[in-house]
Amino acid sequence: MTKELKGWILLILLACIWGSSFILMKKGMYAADGTVIFSDGQVGALRMLIAALALVPFAILSLKKIKSWKQFLMLAIVGISGNFLPAFLFTYAETGLSSGFAGMLNSFTPIFAILIGFFVFKIRLSMIQIIGVAIGTIGIVLLMIAGKNLSITGNWNHIFAIVLATLFYGISLNTIKHTLQMFKAIEITSLAFFIVLLPSFFANVQLDTWGTLTGNKHAMEGLGYISILAIVGTALAVILFNQIISYSSTLFASSVTYFIPIVAVIIGVYFGEQIGWYQIGAMGIVLLGVFIANYWPIIQQRFINFKKKSPTDLC
Repeated sequence: MTKELKGWILLILLACIWGSSFILMKKGMYAADGTVIFSDGQVGALRMLIAALALVPFAILSLKKIKSWKQFLMLAIVGISGNFLPAFLFTYAETGLSSGFAGMLNSFTPIFAILIGFFVFKIRLSMIQIIGVAIGTIGIVLLMIAGKNLSITGNWNHIFAIVLATLFYGISLNTIKHTLQMFKAIEITSLAFFIVLLPSFFANVQLDTWGTLTGNKHAMEGLGYISILAIVGTALAVILFNQIISYSSTLFASSVTYFIPIVAVIIGVYFGEQIGWYQIGAMGIVLLGVFIANYWPIIQQRFINFKKKSPTDLC
């Protein structure tokens, strides 16, 4: 199996996992009857703590790979900007936004990934890549407009929280791609979470998560959803994401956020949200942008190479 095919398989799997994470956040905060279980901050803190604890054995085995303070700093940036801060920002956002709409807004990540790669790491982009990203962005905007009447109940603070989270994601994935290539995906993930283990623990203490666990009758129900979110939707998903980066480019890896809205909206429909042809059409535009940005240059080059071949080469 080629790295290209592996990248696509992991991308689709990751989109399914992360696309379902938005509804899991909701389920962790609210019981089936609408009763509040955990606050948004508690869900974020528990998510980080459980994921970090699950990865501790891998982190201990990987500690010897850290050879300098610079590497430690880069891993800390990944842990904080790629995991810790977004966990709190997304749960806060979902106190005012539906899970489907949150998934749509998450698609800002590739834009920030490109901008940070261009301005900070001096990564050159071809015109066709820029066009592809622009088309994908148009699709995102149309998707947001098409789902606005179904999705938004909060204010602009909730929207800005997700935009800020996607900025942090852009910082994290560029840091992984350009400064941590000497580490394997599992090493990056486990070490990054190991660094945020203590902050996650203290966040739970500060937010009195333990009091909710013992005092709320729905606590075990919420904890079950949060545990799935932490272990599958966070620890395992981040490993897959880092693996995709190692197989391809930051642009390709970040394009998973183009597929996430599709999964998020489909799951939202299952739980009572509606979807129309406008949403489906906007999703098609998003996918077209992803295809152009990632594969049109490859197809173009293969076509050029094909034309250069002599008749005898084709026999």
